[in-house]
Formats: sequence, C-alpha cells, structure tokens
Amino acid sequence: MNYGIVQRYCVLPLVAVLSFTTAAHAQRGQRGAQTPQTARATAATDLTGTWVSVITEDWKFRMVTPRKGDYDGVPGTVEAFRLANAWDPAKDEAAGEQCKGYGAVGVMRLPGYIRISWQDDNTLKMELTAGTQTRLFHFGSAETLSGQPTWQGYSTAQWEYAITGRGEPRKGDLKVVTTGMRPGYSRKNGIPYSANANLTEYYHVMTAPNGEKWLTVIAELRDPQYLSETWVVTEHFKKVPDDSRWNPEACSAR
Repeated sequence: MNYGIVQRYCVLPLVAVLSFTTAAHAQRGQRGAQTPQTARATAATDLTGTWVSVITEDWKFRMVTPRKGDYDGVPGTVEAFRLANAWDPAKDEAAGEQCKGYGAVGVMRLPGYIRISWQDDNTLKMELTAGTQTRLFHFGSAETLSGQPTWQGYSTAQWEYAITGRGEPRKGDLKVVTTGMRPGYSRKNGIPYSANANLTEYYHVMTAPNGEKWLTVIAELRDPQYLSETWVVTEHFKKVPDDSRWNPEACSAR
C-alpha cells in the first residue's frame, strides 16, 4: 500500500473541517464586532419636545418659596432641620449662591418649562426655564467623576423596556441616576442635601384619551447625611406645541 497517498487523503478532510470552522468563527467575530446601536436608535419612549410643569401636589412648597422652618413632609435628620432653621437667603445672595435651590434635586420641583432634545446620539439634554439650568443624561458606562461637583451633577441614563408581544414596537421608560452634585437645597427654604446625595429618577410618557401627552417623573432621593429615609416625590409635565412661552429666569435665593 502507498502510505503517502493514504496520509494525504486522511489530512485533506481535516484541513477542510479546520478551514470551515475558522471561517465560521471569523463570521461570528465580524457580527460581534458590529457597532452597537445608539441610545437614540433604541429609545424606549420619546421624551423630546417642550413640557410645562403641572403642579397639583405640594403646591405651597413649589409655587412659592416656603417660609423658613416649614419642612412638612421631608424625612430629614436633626442636622438637616437645624440647618433649615438657620436658612438666610441674604447670606446665599452675598455668597453668590442664589442657585442652591436650582440643583438637580430641587429644580425639577419648581414651576416652569423643560425642553428635551438629543445633544448627540447617546446624550439627552434637558433645558429648564427655572434658573436657566441645563441637565445632561449620558447613556453608556458610568464615567468616573472628576473635578468639582456641579449643581446638576453627572447623570447616567438607561432605557428600561417593558415586556411586549412579538412584533410589537419596543417601549418603556427612562431611568436616570445623578451623583456628583454640589450641595444645595431640596426646597428653596434651606432644606439641604449633601455632596453624597444620590438622585434616581424614572421618566414615563403617556397619552391621555384626548390626545394630550403627559410626562411623569418619579424621583427618589437618598442622602444618609440629611435624610432619615429615601424621599420619594412625583412631578408632572404636559407637552406643549411650541416654545412661545419659553422665558428662562435667573436663579433667586428668595
């Protein structure tokens, strides 16, 4: 028997199998290397547009600056209430800190308009007339905080998808977690939150039977320094057709 011929015929099938396996693996690798879809392309809901705040709860704490010492409904610590009782807006003005009540925690509770748009494919921008503030919601991996804390902090965002039937469009809500905030007021009358506060928000859009679009924001504030438990509040906004009433206002300590 010619063993050279036998060896060649034995090796050829093995080479073919290895070649096929390598090609298949390469194809899978190419598919796996595809650019991931952006947050804009995979949006669970449409938040873009201009919305006006509709204040139907905690009216006396939100439509006007509450009087000093009025912290009803706040699960604050003894230290938080001590600081609130010492609140002096004149001192904030003298220190150039009129925006202490317009940080990410407090500004969403104030009356006014918000305008949401895509700054880029993975960043939502929220502009607010209250205090002329701007918030940015970053999708993707959390960024390591560096530099000084800011009034609006650093917000990471992610879509939370609802379970839908086969063939139905993807839908759900937006979750935003904000940290790295400069210490400020959760209410304008001096109720404090610290630099270690954590704000988690859930944004839900719904359409009413009359066709109006509503945005509900459920906010959970955690701050071991100034809160004895998680403080949960809700804000409501109605979508408006245009920016005809858009009129940004400066921060005010009073």
